[in-house]
Amino acid sequence: MPGNSPQADSSFTAGILSQVGVYGRLMRLDRPIGIWLLLWPTLWGLWIAGEGRPAPDIFLVFVLGVIIMRSAGCVLNDFADRDIDGKVSRTRNRPLVTREVTPAEALILFIALSLLAVALVLTLNMLTKMLAIGGALLTVIYPFAKRVIATPQLILGAAFGWSIPMTFAAQTGLIPRIAWLMWLTVVVWAVMYDTMYAMADRDEDLLAGVKSTAILFGNADVFIVSMLQIVLLFSLVLVGVDAGMGNWYMGSLAAGGAFLLYQHLLIRARDPARCFQAFLNNHYFGATIFAGILLDFTFRTT
Repeated sequence: MPGNSPQADSSFTAGILSQVGVYGRLMRLDRPIGIWLLLWPTLWGLWIAGEGRPAPDIFLVFVLGVIIMRSAGCVLNDFADRDIDGKVSRTRNRPLVTREVTPAEALILFIALSLLAVALVLTLNMLTKMLAIGGALLTVIYPFAKRVIATPQLILGAAFGWSIPMTFAAQTGLIPRIAWLMWLTVVVWAVMYDTMYAMADRDEDLLAGVKSTAILFGNADVFIVSMLQIVLLFSLVLVGVDAGMGNWYMGSLAAGGAFLLYQHLLIRARDPARCFQAFLNNHYFGATIFAGILLDFTFRTT
């Protein structure tokens, strides 16, 4: 029998690569802001829990876990929102809306990613495995919460900060007070930046029947976000004091405060594009705080 023609082989390969690209978009790998916003607090926790020297194997597990769980969360979120995303201009081109991916394919991909995450968690100690169950529940609950409660950002914050107690459990076998303080700090941060995100979509979310803190806060949104920024900085000061951090860390808070001021200036007119820009800017805030932690431990003399 004659073999396939070069044109047929090329077409088949192109089709496979195209579908892989679609799955990549479904996992939001083309928009890594969510990975960064999940990774930065994870790195904060790893470095403070490990006193500046996190175990390499634990570091690798958590970095891979961040990428996998964020991807899984995006897939499940798009599955839950497949009938809503078409009503919002910024999300109407997502693969489930355009039917480049079927709901069944999305669920299979979510399960596959979840199994990869489970395999990573199984390499860690029992306390971390138990905490991972809580993290998984938060990941599953969040996509559906926006239909039920007015503050789904609280659940998002709890999920994004859950890596903090997990890093301490993995590194030390304990969950000290500072771990919960850092977790609460990340909850505040996530509510703050996801409210900015929701402010960009508020008008369309109202039409789609989606709940958010931006809708709940109404005309008080800018004021409440500003208060959350102040609480965030104060909480990070408390974290620094509890962890015995020095001038490098405190300097990073000053720089981070400048980013927060810039974000405030962006959102005060409530322009959707500028609100989304403020949301994206939180990547630099998280990176700045981690830089302060890293430098503080690197140049510590005692």
